[in-house]
Amino acid sequence: MRIRFWVWAISISLAALLLLDFVFPFRVKPSYSTLIEATDGSMLHAFLSEEDKWRLYTELDEISPTLRKTLLFKEDRWFYWHPGVNPVAVVRALFNNTTTGRRTSGASTITMQVVRLLEPRPRTYANKLLEIVRAFQLEAHFSKDEILQLYLNLVPYGSNIEGIKSASWLYFQKPPQILSLAEVTALTIIPNRPNSLRPGHSNAYLIQERNRWLRRFEHEQLFDQATVADALTEPLQARRSNAPQAAPHLALRLKKEFPGQPILRTTLVPARQSALERLVKNYVNRLKVNRIQNAAVLVINNRTMAVEAYVGSADFRDASDGGQVDGIRAVRSPGSTLKPLLYATAFDQGLLTPKSVVYDVPSNFMGFEPENFDRQFHGKVSIEYALANSLNVPAVQVLQKMGASTLVEKLKKAQFQTIQKQSGKLGLSLILGGCGVTLEELTTLFASFANQGQFNKAYFLKNPDFHNATELVSEEASFLITQILTQVARPDLPNNYAYTYRLPKIAWKTGTSFGKKDAWSIGYNAHYTVGVWVGNFSGEGVPELNGANTATPLLFEIFNTIDYNAAAQGLPTPNGLALRQVCAETGQLPSEFCTHTLPDYYLPGVSSTQRCTHKKRVWLDLKRHMSYCPYCKPEQGSIETWVAQDPPELIHWYETRHIAYERVPPHNPACTRVAATSQQLIITYPVDGATYRLSRREKNQLSLHVQVGNEVKNVYWYINDQLIQTADPTQAVFCQPPAGRVKISCADDQGRHRDSYIQVSYQD
Repeated sequence: MRIRFWVWAISISLAALLLLDFVFPFRVKPSYSTLIEATDGSMLHAFLSEEDKWRLYTELDEISPTLRKTLLFKEDRWFYWHPGVNPVAVVRALFNNTTTGRRTSGASTITMQVVRLLEPRPRTYANKLLEIVRAFQLEAHFSKDEILQLYLNLVPYGSNIEGIKSASWLYFQKPPQILSLAEVTALTIIPNRPNSLRPGHSNAYLIQERNRWLRRFEHEQLFDQATVADALTEPLQARRSNAPQAAPHLALRLKKEFPGQPILRTTLVPARQSALERLVKNYVNRLKVNRIQNAAVLVINNRTMAVEAYVGSADFRDASDGGQVDGIRAVRSPGSTLKPLLYATAFDQGLLTPKSVVYDVPSNFMGFEPENFDRQFHGKVSIEYALANSLNVPAVQVLQKMGASTLVEKLKKAQFQTIQKQSGKLGLSLILGGCGVTLEELTTLFASFANQGQFNKAYFLKNPDFHNATELVSEEASFLITQILTQVARPDLPNNYAYTYRLPKIAWKTGTSFGKKDAWSIGYNAHYTVGVWVGNFSGEGVPELNGANTATPLLFEIFNTIDYNAAAQGLPTPNGLALRQVCAETGQLPSEFCTHTLPDYYLPGVSSTQRCTHKKRVWLDLKRHMSYCPYCKPEQGSIETWVAQDPPELIHWYETRHIAYERVPPHNPACTRVAATSQQLIITYPVDGATYRLSRREKNQLSLHVQVGNEVKNVYWYINDQLIQTADPTQAVFCQPPAGRVKISCADDQGRHRDSYIQVSYQD
């Protein structure tokens, strides 16, 4: 019966404890400071906790054997044996306090101290009883190591410093796992008297107390004599220091994205981060004389896609131009930086090869009239020249041929967030900066070229959830783009860099937004991709701001700092590329009349195999003053030859600039067949000499119509000598001409041309 009684008593007691635990749960949710660590585990940036305390989270592996042994000896030798309360210590404390008439001992175990740190209460016997109950609860839900960890995270060190890790970093500038015995002893005795033993203010007294405990350790044989002797002679160099505040933009970003997470381990390399922070700040200080206030830099390791440096602005604490704005995530206009992706996509679609020829001449794309940065045109140019020189008209021509939606889909695949939102509104101006991008997106895009066309998202935290890389462009297209962007003979080479050892071996592309508000330079080699933005967060444009001379010098300095003299690309020519001879005039496969050829890379089975047609067969009289067609060619007295047949827009550009070009002599006036059709190009609308009133509010457009012969396949419409559209002869073309006297011109593919002059006015 007695055994049964005790079984029932114990069962009822346990049930009561479980019920109490359920009704009055002990919630252990301390708030910690957010700690941002560098890739080597060092402290990069730290934030105060919600209670404005420095309470850095101590992990179990940071509790060294020396720290554990010292702490348990001093605070609770039977910690691993009792259930949260040491009954022997409780009885001894009651006896001593009763016999002396005052409180001489609290009998608090480490578990009970954790309870008191989590739920501070006045020191009374009732509260002590509650503390004991809570200690049992704590022991029921947590392991001994977890309770010890809680204690080390919450123990006070005076002022607003709590926890061994906070004290270790702020007083000794090192993590707790590498503290010496002398340093550990000092930190374990401070919580008993945090005001009188404050490091940096009472170091002499702290040394005295530390040494007293060290001798006690020796006496109790906790540590051997030699170890204690070394600790006794170790100087105390503790002083209160500030928490590191490196990479503030990334630190704030991660703190917001991962709320409540006490430790965020980044991929940043601390020496590289601090070096680039200083470099960017000093560089921008030199630009301020030109009212250029800020810059941002992102460095990605191409092999891992880990971000190794993140500089959001020139000076986080400078409020003159929004130093706290994160320039790596700010949405800006990309200028010309998207052109490499455009041409790489065109290579993959077989539309172009590097030696394909396009025309850089004044053009009107349904009211959009792009100009080059230098306001000059270059006539007939190759694709590689157009990209290396960042020409605008060829890029718009290629985008029009390809379709803006194709490039938009590529940018969506590369996770350009703003472009995903704007996709329905984007047109041909997209390729010249008519969209929104971030430095992070651009830098990640260019890292795809460094990784043979494979796109993967850059990451900032260790052990990311990797996704398989996706092919953005082919390895072959990436190789061709890299070959072009490594050329040094180009206009965006900064001043004074052409003949200098400081020029890094990289592929790079610059960009300048409309109004000169943003200067970009994105570069890569085999190891790193670096993105640079320079400008003003206020949005102020500056005449001196441009990608070549403002952003690229900083890009070069960064590469010379992080990867001096490294190769731009160490990979061989991809197997999917081959070389062929093409006509130098068109970049197409040579025809019988092509006398000048040159080698060109192409993608077998993908690239166009069209033969060159830049010349046509004609017959001339013996003096070369007159041409014949097959219908009027005499049986004798004619010369057969080949004559260039340049497109009308190129001929028009030649003529307006008085550039000599190969012409076909006038046709035989006696030819009845041509004479009968020579006047068949007639502009039927608008009527020559008429006046037209259009409404700005209703956005009226003027229609253009022409009559031509049946042999005509294409007509070319011009407004004030600028090509606006190539069309089918029966197709109605619409335009919005400028106000005033307007010249409307039309040419056909037979070489005929007509002008019409009208007067245009607008009303609101």
